[in-house]
Amino acid sequence: MKKEKIRAKNNRTTFVTDEEMKIFRKKIIHSDNLGNDFINKTINGKLDEVSKKLPNGFVDLLFIDPPYNLNKDFGNNKFKAKKDHDYEEIFESWLTSILHTLKRDASVYVCCDWKSSPMIYNVLSKHLIIRNRITWEREKGRGALSNWKNCSEDIWFATFSDNYKFNVDAVKLKKKVIAPYKENGLAKDWKEEESGKYRLTHPSNLWTDITIPFWSMPENTDHPTQKPEKLVAKIILASTNEGDVVLDPFSGSGTTSVVSKKLKRKYIGIDLNEEYCCLTEKRLSLAENDKVIQGYSNGVFWDRNSGPEQILDNKRNETNNLELL
Repeated sequence: MKKEKIRAKNNRTTFVTDEEMKIFRKKIIHSDNLGNDFINKTINGKLDEVSKKLPNGFVDLLFIDPPYNLNKDFGNNKFKAKKDHDYEEIFESWLTSILHTLKRDASVYVCCDWKSSPMIYNVLSKHLIIRNRITWEREKGRGALSNWKNCSEDIWFATFSDNYKFNVDAVKLKKKVIAPYKENGLAKDWKEEESGKYRLTHPSNLWTDITIPFWSMPENTDHPTQKPEKLVAKIILASTNEGDVVLDPFSGSGTTSVVSKKLKRKYIGIDLNEEYCCLTEKRLSLAENDKVIQGYSNGVFWDRNSGPEQILDNKRNETNNLELL
């Protein structure tokens, strides 16, 4: 029995209790019982054991958020930092074990930090066509006293072939216009709304609009390397259509599966940790009635800490603060 954390009154972090584990354990599939019914499922097992049981050519999007080359505790799986060459070989073994599942027009996204980014590039360039490197601002954590604070991560974007999907209109960013320009007295490339003047901008490979999940956000979990739903939503909307299959071989707390469900995509999540698999299933059950993705509403992405849902959150927090007084 695991020791439950004591949480503050307004802490909205999603977690699973021992009793919930008994319920959600029945929903996950273990690698030794993997049959043909694995779509929209969470699979508990080692990637190399699961991947060889998956068929060829059925995945539209492969989202890989592997253990970075750092000392990290993932519960029953503690990853220790390796020499660069060794980590490169390990990542290549992970990638090649799952490549056979991709369709010819599939896209692949791989998350990494600045240290492992060159190694990820080396491996991807041998097996796929690299399209871009996304750098996103991960504004969280303490500062450094003798170095620059590390608050960015990379995501490599690659494809299986030259035939791939990219839905640019689905991932435009809505930003406030600082200096609205008019041409012949008419607004140029912006619209005025009740809350201000806004412009839809094309997505770039520099993302500064991401909010890291924290204790007052219901998408927050106790997973040590959880990715924000907004970040995953950008990737899914850009590189898939409704009904497409998204595979995450290191699914962790299940963000990829949850966002896929919210956006009407099919999903498969694989993780070695049974508790995280159960947490994924709980989040998927909550997504039945809650389709909200922080930072994404009305078909567009909003700048950090803006948008309709942020206004609701601010009002909720104001109410909670008044209750404490």
